[in-house]
Amino acid sequence: MTVKYHKGKFPPASLDWKRLIPLIGPANAALARFDGVLAAIPNALILLSPLSTQEAVLSSKIEGTQATMGVVLEYEAEGDPSLFSPEKTADIQEIINYRSALMGAAKRLDKLPLSQRLFRDAHACLLEGVRGHNKTPGEYRRGPNWIGRPGNQVDEARFVPIDVQDLPAGMSTWEKYIHAKELDNLVQLAVLHAEFESLHPFLDGNGRLGRMLIPLFLFQRTILSAPVFYMSAYLEAQRDEYYDRLLAVSRDDDWTGWCIFFLNGIEQQAVENTKKAKTIIELHHREINRLGDLTRSHKSAKAVDFFFNRPIFRAADFVSQSKIPKPTASRFLKVFRDKGVLKVVKEGTGRRSSVLAFGELINIAEGRKIM
Repeated sequence: MTVKYHKGKFPPASLDWKRLIPLIGPANAALARFDGVLAAIPNALILLSPLSTQEAVLSSKIEGTQATMGVVLEYEAEGDPSLFSPEKTADIQEIINYRSALMGAAKRLDKLPLSQRLFRDAHACLLEGVRGHNKTPGEYRRGPNWIGRPGNQVDEARFVPIDVQDLPAGMSTWEKYIHAKELDNLVQLAVLHAEFESLHPFLDGNGRLGRMLIPLFLFQRTILSAPVFYMSAYLEAQRDEYYDRLLAVSRDDDWTGWCIFFLNGIEQQAVENTKKAKTIIELHHREINRLGDLTRSHKSAKAVDFFFNRPIFRAADFVSQSKIPKPTASRFLKVFRDKGVLKVVKEGTGRRSSVLAFGELINIAEGRKIM
């Protein structure tokens, strides 16, 4: 059965707060604990940058891309797309664009509030030079759109978003609700996310933009001190329920069921993000001490910062860009390779420099040992 957009039912007329209140406190508390970790980090965006890449990977994976975080980082380290297949390059570039669009939108929040303009600009960045670049980047769709299996026609679709003639008014109502006063910020965010996905304002990229909304909203509302809350791991793991709950909003007017799913996800992801962030911080402190002992040099702290910002890199880039004297940087690389601090991804050949990885950090971001 095809489900159509819930015209006239946003914002929801009523929510079952008795069912939501027991979940609101734990979700907010889990976010507060995560923000306590963020607030203690002077350079959270850099130190936790592997988590932003992993979020881009997982959010794009929900839409069908197949690249891993390691492959994305290797691609960026190599700087040569010809070393990768066209299909892999296309997947990787979509992930890089997602990360750039999110970080770019976050930087603009001090001058521009969450708004249609911000999301249109983020959409233009998301589709720049990738599959879908011909789908009017930065502009709302001008025709019908539907969600279903490849090749399905509208009468076979699983979901049909708002009619195109009603889209401008629908987006205006959505934008006004961003700045409305609600009983709870997280419930408001849940409703905003579901509505954006239901409106489906663009021809492509709607799912990724809807997930970007989550850290941007939490950051703008000062619930978090940095826009680094990433929820795609939970949504990807619960993909079927994610889509079913969104569908039930339009089919059954079940906003409360969706909000319950979302609040549970916020809490679970906040707990997981807190664990990962603490582990990364502990690794940073530990490596500064360990590499200092290995090199007998205070400059090893700059090496650690470089590895956290670029967990996979070319040896030549470390030597030229780490702000460590070149002879010292070269000596560091030899020591770190010999002691197993760095893994060799690809040995150098001819003029091509070796590609190295700070594997322990990548394993933390991935949540499993891959290096």
